[in-house]
Amino acid sequence: MIPAPLFDKLAVLLGPQGLIADPDSLAPRLRDHRGRYQGATPLAVRPATVAELSAAMALLYDAGLAMVPQGGNTGLVGGATPDAGGQEVLILTDRLRRIREVDPAGDTITVEAGCILAEVQAAAEAADRHYAVSLASEGSCTIGGNLSTNAGGINVLRYGNTREQVLGLEVVLPDGRIWHGLRALRKDNTGYDLKHLFIGAEGTLGIITAACLKLWPRPRGRAVAFCAVADVPSAIALLGRLRDAAGEALTAFELMPDIGLSFVLRHMPGRQRPLAAPSPWYVLTEIASQGNDQQAILESALGRAMEDGLVQDAAIAASHAQAEALWALREDMSDAQRPEGASLKHDVSIPVPRLADFVAAAFKAVQTLEPAARIVCFGHLGDGNLHFNISQPVGLKPSDFLARTAEFAQLVHDIVHAHDGSISAEHGLGRLKVEEITRYHDQVELDLKRRIKMALDPKGLMNPGKVVKL
Repeated sequence: MIPAPLFDKLAVLLGPQGLIADPDSLAPRLRDHRGRYQGATPLAVRPATVAELSAAMALLYDAGLAMVPQGGNTGLVGGATPDAGGQEVLILTDRLRRIREVDPAGDTITVEAGCILAEVQAAAEAADRHYAVSLASEGSCTIGGNLSTNAGGINVLRYGNTREQVLGLEVVLPDGRIWHGLRALRKDNTGYDLKHLFIGAEGTLGIITAACLKLWPRPRGRAVAFCAVADVPSAIALLGRLRDAAGEALTAFELMPDIGLSFVLRHMPGRQRPLAAPSPWYVLTEIASQGNDQQAILESALGRAMEDGLVQDAAIAASHAQAEALWALREDMSDAQRPEGASLKHDVSIPVPRLADFVAAAFKAVQTLEPAARIVCFGHLGDGNLHFNISQPVGLKPSDFLARTAEFAQLVHDIVHAHDGSISAEHGLGRLKVEEITRYHDQVELDLKRRIKMALDPKGLMNPGKVVKL
């Protein structure tokens, strides 16, 4: 329970729209996107300004109450869900939603943390610019969430993760102080680059309230192709071919398995198979640039790849609508697993040259452990990030399959580690992997992270139980 005097102070500070205490209104915020975690909270704080957030956090900090930041609640590792104890206060950023400035001359946009990613993309496009981060959840995820998880997405191959888009940040620290680091400088060599402490920290060090982000020239044309390949080595070889042909214009390179495509065709209305014959694997790729030669580059490169046997068949989009239809097959792949029952999701990153060996080893290990498991391995092959998902065997109870989560996770993650990879590429650690990461990071690294946490949050009140095990 929140002490009555504190509740009254928060109510005066934030006004009638600034607090949520009604259980029915809170309920959607207390369950994570995948339904793995159910939390409890005495109330949610919804500040409309950074000053309100600063004052509210100062009050909560003095009272020793833990705070859990939450944006669009689209995360996949439980990082924005309070625990079941009912003492952690939710901090919602959905009212911090101003686009403060668009600067086409400086190629920057300054936005508040509650802005939806799609809104930022649209504001950039209105200024004839391009904000490069693109995710399947871009219609509901927030910039604050993207920053705090260092979100990846389909364009990392060309533009980098969210971290690479950030020039400056504004952050409210656990005790309510505001760090005014909202700079638009491309060069600022004045010691520690503090913004990188908060990017990817999942709200465990403070709450990001605004960011100055990089904009890029808006691509004038794009070419999208859906290709059939026999195996992962062929896909990696095709990646090299397209890099040589298109250079930096190669924006995306996604790997998809036939089983995943079959799920999409089965469960997502209106989707159609792009190629006449099925293939074990597919590649979805896009070239985008300022010129008008993308189609010719892609057609030429794929033609040579087909002659050399790297590609069995390919469909090149002839219109924007066709390109979007091809991308929908990829973007629907995760949701299409839900009707198939329980799914164990492993968001991993491997050096690209070792991806084929990892896939072969992981498939063999999983199928040895559970021959009926259905492996849906897909994702951002161009930057080494795969979603190694395992759908439950047909006929098995979902609860029985989920009971083996830790068993499968250790199996897959041990193979990831053996191939010099990471057990979290773009989803973060949250609650899901906070214990597990201690198996793969050495004591020096773990100690450094704990020291950073305690230096910025000595009371341990910011999003406790996530990212860092104290």
